[in-house]
Amino acid sequence: MSEARKILVTSALPYANGSIHLGHMLEYIQTDIWVRFQKMRGNQAVYVCADDAHGSAIMLRAEREGITSEQLIDGVRAEHMADFADFMVDFDNYHSTHSEENRELSSAIYLKLREAGHIATRPVTQYFDPEKQMFLADRFIKGTCPKCGTADQYGDNCEACGATYSPTELKDPKSAISGATPVLKESLHYFFKLPDFQQMLQQWTRSGTLQDSVANKLAEWLDAGLQEWDISRDAPYFGFEIPDAPGKYFYVWLDAPIGYMASFKNLCARRPELDFDAYWQQGSDAELYHFIGKDIVNFHALFWPAMLEGAGYRKPTALNVHGYLTVNGQKMSKSRGTFVKARTYLDHLDPEYLRYYYASKLGRGVDDLDLNLEDFVQKVNSDLVGKVVNIASRCAGFIHKGNNGLLVDANPAPELVEAFHSAAPSIAAAYEARDFGRAMREIMALADQANAWIADKAPWSLNKQEGKQDEVQAICALGVNLFRQLVIFLKPVLPKLAEAAEAFLNVAPLKWADHEQLLANHPLNPFNPLMTRIEPAKIEAMIEASKEDLAAANQPKGNGELTKDPLAAEINFDAFAAVDLRIALIEKCEFVEGADKLLRLSLDIGDEKRNVFSGIKSAYPDPSKLEGRLTLYVANLAPRKMKFGISEGMVLAAGPGGEEIYLLSPDSGAKPGQRVK
Repeated sequence: MSEARKILVTSALPYANGSIHLGHMLEYIQTDIWVRFQKMRGNQAVYVCADDAHGSAIMLRAEREGITSEQLIDGVRAEHMADFADFMVDFDNYHSTHSEENRELSSAIYLKLREAGHIATRPVTQYFDPEKQMFLADRFIKGTCPKCGTADQYGDNCEACGATYSPTELKDPKSAISGATPVLKESLHYFFKLPDFQQMLQQWTRSGTLQDSVANKLAEWLDAGLQEWDISRDAPYFGFEIPDAPGKYFYVWLDAPIGYMASFKNLCARRPELDFDAYWQQGSDAELYHFIGKDIVNFHALFWPAMLEGAGYRKPTALNVHGYLTVNGQKMSKSRGTFVKARTYLDHLDPEYLRYYYASKLGRGVDDLDLNLEDFVQKVNSDLVGKVVNIASRCAGFIHKGNNGLLVDANPAPELVEAFHSAAPSIAAAYEARDFGRAMREIMALADQANAWIADKAPWSLNKQEGKQDEVQAICALGVNLFRQLVIFLKPVLPKLAEAAEAFLNVAPLKWADHEQLLANHPLNPFNPLMTRIEPAKIEAMIEASKEDLAAANQPKGNGELTKDPLAAEINFDAFAAVDLRIALIEKCEFVEGADKLLRLSLDIGDEKRNVFSGIKSAYPDPSKLEGRLTLYVANLAPRKMKFGISEGMVLAAGPGGEEIYLLSPDSGAKPGQRVK
């Protein structure tokens, strides 16, 4: 027997600034299946991960919520761990990048890079928010596109015309955080000299560590010539301070991948059989695999191996890159309810349904995977309930009633048993290659053969005939054994089903090698239903609940501010087109007694009157001046019950706040009730 392999496996670190959704789960389920397979084969496979807990976005969200960054990331990490556990993603360790292990390793790696001459410093001029007293990343700057003139565009690209530019080229730039006009300010930044590793990366990316399509994409970067990588951020910033550089912090993407090492080091302290250096030293015989999405390939296939090389550590054995998740052929959509959080799914459906469906669709490539909900229902019901579980439910009753639950020693179809046995190496090879879709097809082909054989033998008919009971027991004993074989092959994908099957079969936890023998003269435990069919109504309920999640995320807090992040999530055109924008005449405008920010507006929208509360009091101290004006009004916004009455829609205004709020008005000639196209 070959010696067990030492394998360390990671998934990309989820950002500690939001919930896990089904797109995230694609990666963690894929990784978990592969690790479970390796463990079933007797290899020493270790699966570590952590929350990615640093950066400006986390700092700003914590500030908005009135809590510390540490409190925020602790709460999010607990939520993430619960979601993963309920999807049966079995980490050996789930840590945080905001840990002492990561602080020490990040500092040590940086110092090694600096000592080897791979760190440079130079001044950088960038936008600075004078109100928040912080430098602004591109995504926190908005303004008018310098190419096409479209307003409200981000600091690096225009969504209207597709142009790319530097933030300093924006017209009328504003901080997306405070609304203040940013100023240009100079600061000393620290850079990792990535070009020092050009030749090494050209060789490493073509060494078989990457899928060919990924290596081809990286070749475009390498052929164009690598640039030095800015690894520093200025205070205020939630992260680790750079050694010997007060007020300078490691950019989140420097310490995030080091979080893999830190999580493993944290585990080594609790498991003495694991040696940190034996896995991470150069020349190590251990294997290191990263499972990641195609959107972060540059960090993992260029920056990360260069950092490891420069600091004297081993590089990954391979990067396993996957594509994005689509739902019903389209990008996940909050308005359609197909942007589904992991917890929302778990509230309605069995996690093993999704584990199996993902497995059935996953191959070795980086193609996107589509979760077609109709196909999802049909495939799970047909394959798992109609084929696999059906074998056990067909046979168990006859064994319990006819032989007191004792499985006889019989093999009435040796050719079928041999077909199962000879399929095992191919199924194992598919698992090893991460070609889970092929593995599932081969397993279901075996299930089809078993069901066809049982249907042909028809033990339910034989059982009614005199003197056929021994034949019935032989047929059903083999049926249960074939079910056991299928459970072994499916156990990496369906651990909960396997556990329930092991209880029914009255056996210890199944290993891969157990497929080589049949159970004989073996007592079974009572059979209980192992899996139920998906009801389409549960899919519909999950979709509706996801729409409700979106509505809840956009509800105003007590101070009138939205609870969502300052940069709103994208909506598609259909969602935008559903907004009923109309011209409204302000017939009356007055103060609201007891309200600090609100004005009450009585509107004429042509065919009826509406009453709206709007938080624009600070800009209009004399509300009567608004009377007689035309404005833009959202007519199909759901009425909202407030302390002071019902607000029936919303008038549109813009501005950074305070006295600078401007009620939007149409050009002359507009009439109340006209729809805005």
